[in-house]
Amino acid sequence: VQLQASGGGLVQAGGSLRLSCVASGSIFYIGHMAWYRQAPGKQRELVASVSSDGRTDYADSVKGRLTVSRDNAKNTMYLQMNFLKPEDTAVYYCNADVRAYGVGSTRYWGQGTLVTVSS
Repeated sequence: VQLQASGGGLVQAGGSLRLSCVASGSIFYIGHMAWYRQAPGKQRELVASVSSDGRTDYADSVKGRLTVSRDNAKNTMYLQMNFLKPEDTAVYYCNADVRAYGVGSTRYWGQGTLVTVSS
């Protein structure tokens, strides 16, 4: 099982980006999925999460600007990022609790995608 994050880039403050996280491999079921971010010199922090039935949760700093969603048929999670601020600059990582065929549930991490917001 692998997670591939993509969609990062350079954007001006107030702009938008859409991140994707695709899970691939012998996947039987994907449970909880989440986006984290890590800014330079800071600890990794939880940004948003989505359960298998679509319930979402957000860090206070991104509520109203970022929206997490998932497409279970495509094994994909998205993060729509609007009204971006310079403080959103970070490497964004996705993770997912995946049950592969013949294997118990394991938490996997994607490789990260860099988001840079210029002022």
